[in-house]
Amino acid sequence: MATFGAAETDAEAPSASKPVTDADNSFVAFTVSSPAGKSNHSHPPHHKSVKPMRIVRKKILPALLLLFPAMVCVAGAADAPQGAKSGAMSRAAVRRQIQALDALGARLFRDPSLSASGKLACASCHDPAHGFGPANALPVQMGGADMKQPGRRAVPSLTYLQATPPFTEHYFESEDDGDESIDNGPTGGLTWDGRVDRGREQARIPLLSEYEMANKDAAEVARRLEQAGYAASLRRILGARLAGPDELFDAAAEALEVYEQNWRVFYPYSSKYDAYLAGKAELSPAEARGLALFEDPEKGNCANCHISQPSSNGAPPQFTDDGLIAIGVPRNRAIPANADPRHFDLGLCGPDRTDFRDRAEYCGLFKTPSLRNVTLRQTFMHNGAFHSLREVMEFYVQRDTDPGKWYGRKPDGTVDKYDDLPAVYHDNVNTDPPFDRKPGQAPALDAQEIDDVIAFLGTLTDGYKVPKRP
Repeated sequence: MATFGAAETDAEAPSASKPVTDADNSFVAFTVSSPAGKSNHSHPPHHKSVKPMRIVRKKILPALLLLFPAMVCVAGAADAPQGAKSGAMSRAAVRRQIQALDALGARLFRDPSLSASGKLACASCHDPAHGFGPANALPVQMGGADMKQPGRRAVPSLTYLQATPPFTEHYFESEDDGDESIDNGPTGGLTWDGRVDRGREQARIPLLSEYEMANKDAAEVARRLEQAGYAASLRRILGARLAGPDELFDAAAEALEVYEQNWRVFYPYSSKYDAYLAGKAELSPAEARGLALFEDPEKGNCANCHISQPSSNGAPPQFTDDGLIAIGVPRNRAIPANADPRHFDLGLCGPDRTDFRDRAEYCGLFKTPSLRNVTLRQTFMHNGAFHSLREVMEFYVQRDTDPGKWYGRKPDGTVDKYDDLPAVYHDNVNTDPPFDRKPGQAPALDAQEIDDVIAFLGTLTDGYKVPKRP
């Protein structure tokens, strides 16, 4: 899958032939990558000496006509952009159009007037200062027409989604060291349950959700676009008469998608770990120990799902395998919907996703998120059950050694393990290391080792500045 972003239209991405400078603040360029395989794969061992990563560049423009079919549709229209009337837009025209959609998408992203309350924008929940995740520690965010309606899931990050493959129930593609004959199971898609594949499809969800931006339908979104002046801008940019509200809504969602493909904003690969892989930085002793524990299949085993090594073609790791997995996160009683004991969020098999509602083997599975910029978050897991990385790490290594610490009690006083998943689905819960231990056994990681892993996770935050040599 080619990874690319609209922002290359105004400047070239860093490349092997263009040395990275402090001003660039990015350590890799556009890449051609395939998502890594899932949990059956082993991962390359950590080496203390890492050669500079091979950087693979891919031009954006040859792919633009595939990504943005609307650009082709406007060709030949009476009010098409100059250069499109001959039947195809020139590369320069496509470049200008993407630049304009990118800029407009950024405005739409920040504008609360597109919501029924007039108070909620995309950026309200996806704060750029927090890795495009929530700026607070609430498990779910408030929205709706009255701004009093609680969501049902924690807000995920919007960064590093550009290489996410379309959802498939059976995923066979693998890295060099994997077995391509093995079915890795449900993989890909966006949102916690992978129910949409495109950024424009994802953008429609909050605009229409009753507990988010709460527009009743496409017509209401279109009316708000007209009132704010965005409709005129979209018509000018796309060079076509957007006749009805559905077309206008689609165009706005496309602009948001273009903005979220801006590599400088959403996937700059500018962390310390990227600099380390490029041979431009050294990890501290604690960070290096943390990386080794992160990758050790008998210790953290984190890299089993959160891929940490570059792919065979030099593409930087996304720190996710894009798979869906059940890990038995405790029920979060701070979510109002969970006050109903009959309510269960089953991820891939519902309630938001409906096409696998009758597939019991998929109940409890949620997308594995990227860990890039994870230290900027204050709430973790699909239900926001945890509020610190230490809490997350302790759950991973103590879920099975000390379940009473994490789960409630049944009426008879026994531990209600996996209390946010009906018992009929408990066999779906992952038991790979570090989830393979028994009550009373020592956890896979001790307190110091958890500190080291957290130190390593801190190297995944974008914006690292390579120290200047004296």
